[in-house]
Amino acid sequence: MSNKVETVAILGLGLIGGSLAKALRASGFCQRILGYGHREPSLRRGLELGVIDAFTLDLEEAITTADILVICTPTLVAEQVLREVLPRTQAMVRPPVITDAASVKGNLYAAAVAVCGEFPPYLVLGHPIAGSERSGVDAAKADLYVNHRVILTPASENDPGALELVRNMWLATGAEVVDMEVARHDAVLASTSHLPHVLAYALVDSLAQSAESDEIFRCAAGGFRDFTRIASSDPVMWRDIAIANKSALLRAMDQFTDHLAQLRHAVATEDAQGMHDTFARAKTARDEFTAVLAQRSAGEEG
Repeated sequence: MSNKVETVAILGLGLIGGSLAKALRASGFCQRILGYGHREPSLRRGLELGVIDAFTLDLEEAITTADILVICTPTLVAEQVLREVLPRTQAMVRPPVITDAASVKGNLYAAAVAVCGEFPPYLVLGHPIAGSERSGVDAAKADLYVNHRVILTPASENDPGALELVRNMWLATGAEVVDMEVARHDAVLASTSHLPHVLAYALVDSLAQSAESDEIFRCAAGGFRDFTRIASSDPVMWRDIAIANKSALLRAMDQFTDHLAQLRHAVATEDAQGMHDTFARAKTARDEFTAVLAQRSAGEEG
């Protein structure tokens, strides 16, 4: 498979898709960036901002003119788009390489097999671990992926050339690209991303409904702000992620609930040693995590 890329089509021109388009333009990875979607105002705005070179409302045109087609829609929408795209590519002699940026991979893998009968070799599932509380093409940034991880979940059926092309695309954005199995990806992200968002939403919603909510929020300090920052994220996107990754998220929620119950018991019984052990283990783990991030940052700068 040739590594020369003429056209990259972005399906879904929001923060993620727009930032990818900007990054690829800045890197010179491709000669042309085509936007596709159902909302013409958003696509026209992307054209005005110079994020894309052209746009189309015709899915067939996006598929037949692209070398790489990137689905950058919310998770459940990505599954619907994939179900629309794949039947149109099965009969093509040279279908585009298809990839995505959704936060859950298991539902997309299952959808692809359901549509094609087997996993298509030209579909490479991926997930950039980057984002912002802001959304829309106006929030797009060319450096959004710099020094951030992109997880690819290659299948045994994948064409090596398709995998290499998608890997090179993300490397061109300044990202660090790693591989992971589909099930492992969904389990890891359920614990490290999806669960924290659920907890932040639950805490803010609980406090907002209390009788003392006004006073609580007036007196809230930096720790509350930092912990709950992600509750400002798009609720529709996170609703869809929770549905798509339900099984792994429920396991993570149950594990956390059990651990919280143990801590509650320690507080209720004034088990000072139990509380101290929990807090000390958490501090050690968090300090080690911070050190790993610092080493990674130092290595990137070096």
